[in-house]
Amino acid sequence: MSSLSSHHTTRLRPLPTPSRANRRAAILRILGVLLMLFSCTQLPPLLIDLYYAEGAWRGFLLALLITLIVGLLTWLPVRGAREELKIRDGYLITALFWIVLGSFGSIPFLLVDTPHMSWVDALFESVSGISTTGATVLTGLDQLPRAVLYYRQQLQWFGGMGIIVLAVAIMPMLGIGGMQLYRAEMPGPLKEQKLSPRIAETAKTLWLLYCGLTLACALAYWAAGMSLFDAIGHSFSTIAIGGFSTHDASIGYFDSPLIELICMFFLVISGINFGLHFLAWRGRSVGHYLRDAECRSYLLLLSVVCLICTATLILHQHYEQPIQALRYAAFMVVSIATTTGFGLVDFSTWPTLLPHLLLYTTFIGACAGSTGGGMKVMRILLVLRQGIREFQRLLHPNGVFTVKLGRRQIPDRVVESVWGFCSIYLVTFVVLLLILLALGLDQLTAFSALASCMNNLGPALGEAASHYANLPDSAKLVLSLAMVLGRLEVFSLLILLSPAFWRF
Repeated sequence: MSSLSSHHTTRLRPLPTPSRANRRAAILRILGVLLMLFSCTQLPPLLIDLYYAEGAWRGFLLALLITLIVGLLTWLPVRGAREELKIRDGYLITALFWIVLGSFGSIPFLLVDTPHMSWVDALFESVSGISTTGATVLTGLDQLPRAVLYYRQQLQWFGGMGIIVLAVAIMPMLGIGGMQLYRAEMPGPLKEQKLSPRIAETAKTLWLLYCGLTLACALAYWAAGMSLFDAIGHSFSTIAIGGFSTHDASIGYFDSPLIELICMFFLVISGINFGLHFLAWRGRSVGHYLRDAECRSYLLLLSVVCLICTATLILHQHYEQPIQALRYAAFMVVSIATTTGFGLVDFSTWPTLLPHLLLYTTFIGACAGSTGGGMKVMRILLVLRQGIREFQRLLHPNGVFTVKLGRRQIPDRVVESVWGFCSIYLVTFVVLLLILLALGLDQLTAFSALASCMNNLGPALGEAASHYANLPDSAKLVLSLAMVLGRLEVFSLLILLSPAFWRF
């Protein structure tokens, strides 16, 4: 009787949950595969250097081998691990991947002879590139090997849409589910939305759009007078909203209104939700842009700030001709407000409130689901709508009011998450600002550099107005952390500090 009872109990016992060791093995397997894939990105600059014979190919070859071997050694012991990813695994892999990728991306900068960089500067430049921030410690870009210049642009291009989204597209071949990675990586408060039923198809669709825009931008630059090398490099950083350039003078090097118009057009396009691009392309209509509340607000913001800057520059006679004021104001507003950071003129010398006005627009940034940085236009809209709702509740305590974007009612859960994000974002900003001040930076440099890096912009004010090379190494490390925090929208990285996260 007892044996029957024991047998019955065994049959009813629930299936065992995956062990912590198995989960770790699956995560290491993914990181190993992604590192091996990333090693392949060293091939294009290597081949470019062999073509131009500028002596940097050895550094890229060594970087390729190091990254490939480390990835292989990480993957081999756990290559048979098979576990379904949970949401928390997605956050962990995303954070680890960006940190590891930023670190391994710095290897070529360390190994090439020109430029000669310390490990802190190399890490800063790599993280700035992969996070599409565009802050740089390099000067004399016009004299650098073309392979190094191309590599910087390539880092931004891969970081723009997120290498993880690219990896998600091929995850089915690896036997790994990808929705958790997609939710952790994609920007914006409405991460559950998908363009197609399967996440792999979604990632492929996003990358097709991304590559198509990059190709169109490169051809437009080339037709406007850029060399093929410059056209490809600048198309990478334009569509990624990165801001790296192959010249010290950035877009100002070309002194071409046509190139500036092309750049502005593609920056504005890249700052719009890629989901809207997909809908517009599928429906062969621009009506989706006009009906989207976030897109309308985004375009209105750019227009209003442009008018303010133009009027102020004209009133203060900062430029000889009003048309110059319009030209420079329009370009710099689009470049800064979309968190790109391309330079045409030095906006830090503009009169009165303009430098700070442009810097503050980066806190808003571009649209959710775009390659831009900042807190995103949608979140700011929801915060404003929630503020209006609180006024209405004060006036009408018994009334029932909802938050809407266009005709769509936003669930309170989403509004609460936006409030939580904004509060954590600002608290994190204040903490990092105090750390930078403690490290010896003056108030203007500390505030502007942190705002620039955390919002993934690049240019700053004060001592960082032209480059970040003169800042202390400790400050560069803090700013590198700020770039990753901004790129992962704070929560995806800070959640790893929660003790509850590790209880699995």
